[in-house]
Amino acid sequence: MNQRFVLNREQGKVMGVAAGLADCIGIDALVIRLGLVIATLITGPVMILLYILTGWLASDR
Repeated sequence: MNQRFVLNREQGKVMGVAAGLADCIGIDALVIRLGLVIATLITGPVMILLYILTGWLASDR
């Protein structure tokens, strides 16, 4: 990992979770977003809840 995870609200589409994770890992945010969509299709509401929880917990930093 390159750095600590923080939300990237400037490049983010919804909450900045995917953009922040992409910055942390060092890959394109589009890859993270596609992965989140695929994971949501597989797991249903579980991934949506994890996304919201991640955004909520990371927003306190």
